[in-house]
Amino acid sequence: MELSITTPALLFPAITLLMLAYTNRFLALASLIRKLHDEYMKEESTILKRQISNLHVRIRMIRNMQAFGVLSFLLCVICMYLVFSGNQMAAHGVFAASLLSLLLSLIFSLIEIWKSTRALDLELSDMELKRQNIIRHIWEDTVSGEERGE
Repeated sequence: MELSITTPALLFPAITLLMLAYTNRFLALASLIRKLHDEYMKEESTILKRQISNLHVRIRMIRNMQAFGVLSFLLCVICMYLVFSGNQMAAHGVFAASLLSLLLSLIFSLIEIWKSTRALDLELSDMELKRQNIIRHIWEDTVSGEERGE
């Protein structure tokens, strides 16, 4: 089966958009890290420590996502050159490697999204604890006020 130059070229827009999405995730994460750093310098908390730990993992995931995305892009370019030069056998291998690299990038992206939702769960659990404490405080004030005859 002959590989045409348009086959690897079809991946160019997809990989480019994927890299843009990865860069946006990285920039959002960098902003969050800077914000959490300021909070951590003011006051240490268990939630902050857990969030920072989660961010370390997510930063490595994004690095891997971007690295495999760039590798996939480079392999597509190499594949196109091999097709252009008439080396079909090598072009097939390089294209397969490009697809594998893209697959790994997407797997890391999926894991990072899962980690991201875990980070949001940490935030929500902290807010839930505060909400429960407020409700408990209101309840205790109401009960103690009734005992005092108020």
